Amino acid sequence: MIDKTYPSVAEAVADIPDGATVMVGGFGASGSPVELLHALIDQGASDLTVINNNTGNAEVGLAALIGNGQVKKMICSFPRSSQSRVFPKLYREGKIELEVVPQGTLAERIRAAGAGIPAFYTPTSVGTVLAEGKEVREFDGRPYVMEPWLKADFALIKCAVADPLGNLTYNKTARNFSPLMCMAAKTTIVQTGQLVARGGIDPEHVVTPGIFVNRIVEVPHPVHEDTLIAEGRSYP
Repeated sequence: MIDKTYPSVAEAVADIPDGATVMVGGFGASGSPVELLHALIDQGASDLTVINNNTGNAEVGLAALIGNGQVKKMICSFPRSSQSRVFPKLYREGKIELEVVPQGTLAERIRAAGAGIPAFYTPTSVGTVLAEGKEVREFDGRPYVMEPWLKADFALIKCAVADPLGNLTYNKTARNFSPLMCMAAKTTIVQTGQLVARGGIDPEHVVTPGIFVNRIVEVPHPVHEDTLIAEGRSYP
């Protein structure tokens, strides 16, 4: 059977090319794949389009990737939060593009890609600037905006436990968008806190089946964004 494990985060992200669309799991700091993001900074891929719930925190993880000049466009729901410093500055300077997507719509656009649904209709954003230029249709007398799926070339994901086949479980809310992103990306790269043997995860507890995962790398003691920020750390 296929063994999807990789020896290091560097090797796991080595072939991400310039111009790729990359989904990044995480809800704020929760579930953020910091080690994979820092490996991508070291790898140097540029001109990236990144899909995430937000734009990163302080100067680590996703924010560090943006600050290093590797991201040309962010697709997210919350471009600014209490700890976001890098993206707002670059956006005001016209150095990075932004597509704002309501959070529920963001999740559904990702889910639609994983399910093979090219577009769907939602009442969210009707009558706002986010609906400008988009098709609007009426259903039962109510207007709905058509939203396209969101696909990616790669997804960078963090999970709690994985096996060599790519079956995953998550730590509570660190799950967030990750199962959907695993389904919507051509290549899903996962860092796991614990790698167990085949059969080491109860099938009833598997959240993401291995069919949606391409690469697994064990990171036994992953750092957490909040800890790095509290310590005043930055990357690189």
